[in-house]
Amino acid sequence: MELEAKSLIDLIKYPIHKSNSEREKLINSVRKDLDLLGCAVIKSFLTEKAIKALTLEADGVSDKAYRSYNRTNAYFTKDDPNLSKNDPRRKFFDRSNAFIAADNFNNNGPLRTIHNFPFFEEFIKECLNLKNIYRYSDPLADVIINLANKGNGFPWHFDTNNFTVTIAIQNAEEGGVFEYAPNIRKKNENFKEVNKVIDGTSNKVVSINLEPGDLQLFKGRYSLHRVTPISGETNRYVAIISYVQEPNMVGSPERTKQLYGKVLPIHLERAGLRSDQFLD
Repeated sequence: MELEAKSLIDLIKYPIHKSNSEREKLINSVRKDLDLLGCAVIKSFLTEKAIKALTLEADGVSDKAYRSYNRTNAYFTKDDPNLSKNDPRRKFFDRSNAFIAADNFNNNGPLRTIHNFPFFEEFIKECLNLKNIYRYSDPLADVIINLANKGNGFPWHFDTNNFTVTIAIQNAEEGGVFEYAPNIRKKNENFKEVNKVIDGTSNKVVSINLEPGDLQLFKGRYSLHRVTPISGETNRYVAIISYVQEPNMVGSPERTKQLYGKVLPIHLERAGLRSDQFLD
């Protein structure tokens, strides 16, 4: 597995497998961006071989993607008529997207080979500057691929996980820009600023154009974000690898059903066990 991973990650440019000054400099740079912006991007983290292999893997299971077309708010919750009409929890938008669930990826495939590379997880842990992080225990969501094609996009939302690791695999011909408002939800929900972002009046929104092979670390639990609609005939593929700060965490049954079209017993068994009180 190690030799395979070394052909997928550009370890010459980014020696995450070595304890040296280059690695330390890279980690410090990522930490700084995460603290200030809630997001860090490492350009061309993967090799061309990896990009081709991941694209083939995604193409091979693209028919397994769960597609949904519905209306959601930023929290994936149901409408509450007791709230003000201007409350962001009552602002719903069309969502058209598809996720290829984690149970479609083999351990010997390129995506899980990268994920299982021991130095990769240790590197992510140090970049996040946390004493403990854990792999997401959700069997449908620990390693997934987001698929989007013509007309698809993902409206403003918060993530279930505190941190998300994203790998850009293939871009669409146009669109698919990642936009986010850094750290607007930390000590409380900050509904006022969320409303500004949703209404297009916020000055906090940042846009990022990710290229195939880029590695992104993102605090999606705290930063409202979206992907703009795409156009053209080429699929947009983005791999999402999730880590959390508590052991044995999985997605809520409602959120899991929305994203993957099914719920497993583990989701029902662990429902409501999160330590934070943010809306999901």
